[in-house]
Amino acid sequence: MAGSQANEQNEQFVQEKAQKAFANALAEYKIPGLIVGVTSNGKHYFYATGLASRADKQPVTPDTLFELGSISKIFNATLAALAEQRGLLSLNEKAAHYLCADTCEIGNDMTLMDLATHHSGGLPLQVPDEVNDTDSLVRWLAAWQPPQPGTRSYSNISIGLLGHITAQAFGMHYAQAAETMLFPALGLQSTWINVPDQAMDRYAFGYDRKTDQAIRVTPGVLDAEAYGVKSSARDMLKLLDAELGSTAADPELAAAIQRTQEGQFKTTAFVQDMVWEQYPWPVDVETMESGNGYDFILHPQPVEKLNPALAPQQSVILNKTGSTNGFGGYLAMLPGENLGVVVLANRNFPIQARVKATYSLIEALLADRE
Repeated sequence: MAGSQANEQNEQFVQEKAQKAFANALAEYKIPGLIVGVTSNGKHYFYATGLASRADKQPVTPDTLFELGSISKIFNATLAALAEQRGLLSLNEKAAHYLCADTCEIGNDMTLMDLATHHSGGLPLQVPDEVNDTDSLVRWLAAWQPPQPGTRSYSNISIGLLGHITAQAFGMHYAQAAETMLFPALGLQSTWINVPDQAMDRYAFGYDRKTDQAIRVTPGVLDAEAYGVKSSARDMLKLLDAELGSTAADPELAAAIQRTQEGQFKTTAFVQDMVWEQYPWPVDVETMESGNGYDFILHPQPVEKLNPALAPQQSVILNKTGSTNGFGGYLAMLPGENLGVVVLANRNFPIQARVKATYSLIEALLADRE
């Protein structure tokens, strides 16, 4: 079969399998709009359904902008690893060294790598209500004591501080560092923290899962660093290609990406890399649902430090979820299969449903290769 015909057949196959995999979630959670992107051996495929905006009946496309929520943390970790490559900081240095010039202690001497892996001993998920800027957050942290030392605690505070420290190392605000250095280096053309006026017509509205009202993310302390990126499925497949090493990248950036995929801590469900969560492949879907469940998000988890760190692996699946009040997303990739999937929706639907549907799609895609 000619190449163009084969590609058309592949596109149709991916769309059919994605439609089947996500049909139940679309119906059960009344998801207004959703797109699934697949990169398979460097080739890109999309399945889009529904509306980016109900008000003007705008359909979802590969170029629709979605709020990434905590998927944004991947960029944060990569930027920190890039700063380390350039000698601007050390991920093994204490956070206090950068936040208060060693005149305070931050959480039992947390390092930047601790921040990148949620190894905080009980930091809360969100910035406390009484904190209204980074300076007051540092003062709050200087008085804070880890309630469960040594545990992993998923937190916007820890990764937010990593981004703040990294931006200072580059001598600019975080949004500027991400938008002028990292996103262009990754070849991303529709990825922003602050969506420019000329792209606002592609910025989807999220729909609150409780009220069903159209909403977008609201500002907060360290929001850009922790959950503030907006992007398209087309750009996210470019990111996955860079993560999978299937596109040529600047050596510094490639080394930074590899650094983020090193295993640092072992939990009962997965190995914690810098933001990425790594499972052996094959793995049962129940394990992935558990590792992405609210218990792991909301409660400190015991971990075992890997020393030395585990080198980037091939026979694994790495994943990351992301949510805002109106949006829900998911990334998964299998380096050994050169396969990656992005799921973006303008509804914050349950994480387990995202994992289950994506797992089903991956199984179908891999079965077709046999």
